[in-house]
Amino acid sequence: MKLRLAAAAVFLAFVAGCGGSNGDSSTPPASTGGGEQLFKANCSTCHTLAAAGASGQVGPNLDKLEPGPDLVTSQVNSGGGAMPSFKGKLTDDQIKQIADYVSSNAGKS
Repeated sequence: MKLRLAAAAVFLAFVAGCGGSNGDSSTPPASTGGGEQLFKANCSTCHTLAAAGASGQVGPNLDKLEPGPDLVTSQVNSGGGAMPSFKGKLTDDQIKQIADYVSSNAGKS
């Protein structure tokens, strides 16, 4: 299990590509749809997650990876590879909502 988690972390750090560059820096507040809306607004152009109707091909397929909330939180905060850090762009609460949403829905649809 530790090896799988380590491999997933390395994979995310070097291959991830979230955070589209449409120039729109606005992010929905946490109260307007929780993790699903935040994921759609910030991650869906790059990542695949069936529950969100997202089929991005730049970053890892989250349905296949099935990351836990700690891994998602770490990656969103730190960025890596082509993925920018969202620390300072999203609040800690928004990042937690994304992490909870992804970890609860990845691989489930």
